[in-house]
Amino acid sequence: MAKSGYGYYRTTIFLAMFVGYTLYYFNRKTFSFVMPSLMQEIKLDKDDLGLITSSQSLAYAISKFISGVLSDQISARWLFSIGLFMVGGINVLFSWSSTVAVFSALWFLNGLGQGLGWPPCGKVLRKWFEPSQFGTWWSVLSCSMNLAGGLGPIIATLLAQSYSWRSTLSTSGLICVVMSIFCLLVIHNEPSDVGLPNIEASAKKKGKAGSSKDESTLKEFLLSPYLWLLSLGYLVVFGVKTTCTDWGQLFLIQDKGQSALMGSSYMSALEIGGLVGSLAAGYLSDRAVARQGLRVYGNPRHGLLLLMMAGMCVSMYLFRTTVTQESSNVWILSLGAAFGFSSYGPIALFGVIANESAPSNYCGTSHAIVALMANVGGFLSGLPFSTIAKHHGWDTAFWVAEVTCIVTTIGFFLFRNIQTKMGRVLKKTD
Repeated sequence: MAKSGYGYYRTTIFLAMFVGYTLYYFNRKTFSFVMPSLMQEIKLDKDDLGLITSSQSLAYAISKFISGVLSDQISARWLFSIGLFMVGGINVLFSWSSTVAVFSALWFLNGLGQGLGWPPCGKVLRKWFEPSQFGTWWSVLSCSMNLAGGLGPIIATLLAQSYSWRSTLSTSGLICVVMSIFCLLVIHNEPSDVGLPNIEASAKKKGKAGSSKDESTLKEFLLSPYLWLLSLGYLVVFGVKTTCTDWGQLFLIQDKGQSALMGSSYMSALEIGGLVGSLAAGYLSDRAVARQGLRVYGNPRHGLLLLMMAGMCVSMYLFRTTVTQESSNVWILSLGAAFGFSSYGPIALFGVIANESAPSNYCGTSHAIVALMANVGGFLSGLPFSTIAKHHGWDTAFWVAEVTCIVTTIGFFLFRNIQTKMGRVLKKTD
């Protein structure tokens, strides 16, 4: 009976979070999705576009870090639902606006709301699923971003062309508001909330005698070089990925002479490839861990992580150098799918590695730090990147992102066998 109870609640809670986070991500990217249509009505230069996108990225970085801490103190379902309600309402307000200052202010607030989404998901997943299943379900849930990013550009473009960009934002915002109420009713923080034994309770009892052995002081944790290597790698990977999702379609339209539909189709292919990449990264790296086990030096997931980062570099180079006005649609979409596959895989892996490599008492803090650095990368992909494009062209801007990714991949390869166990390491007598 308990088993069937777990199955029912796991299914309904996971589906609610999946749909909810899909809407989170769609409403995070609505401005990027409708950018071509919006620019036909309102004159915006590259600095304006960069200011709007960077304002959101900055707020998101701050909010996600704070939310990671708050999720241990506040009900996860309330935090998740409040953020979704806030994001929906702001998208509706954005659809009523027409000036750069208001756009930037609202998108900053959207970023604050967006930060409330993922940390509660991580907390609920950890409470409802066995430790051996955590990485897999983390990857599956992260595919909600790919679903939104894959279908979003096409849906938003068609709605904007058939109606208007304002109708697109207001409709998606209202759906968010309704879903936030549903999530509040369906999501439960932990099994004990519905009368089931907590999954973590038995594990704590088993390891009670030595429960402090995996714990470290904050100083020991923060002085771990691997924490900052992960943070730097995540910053670059997330920044380069955001560069392609935010600016890829404009690069194709303005620099490569492609149509608006081709631009949005490229983004969809990127996100669909990302969905497959996230699932492959979770599954294949879990198999590597099962074969080799986690160790103090190096991580079994590093091989796949480096392979995918190299794939990012190659697909970006081909995208920048081979695409022309005469390029076939299949080639452009293939490059989009390849980049999505090779960029979303590392994004999933960085989060999992940050959790599993940290001391038990700083798992949440570990993910909060690397996620904060990732969103700094997202911020750098906004106004700084658009400024390079404004003064030197899209080709040069994408070349800078490409070189940054190559240098980071080489650096990560050179340090792949450093101590990956963060914090205090106990010497074993065996």
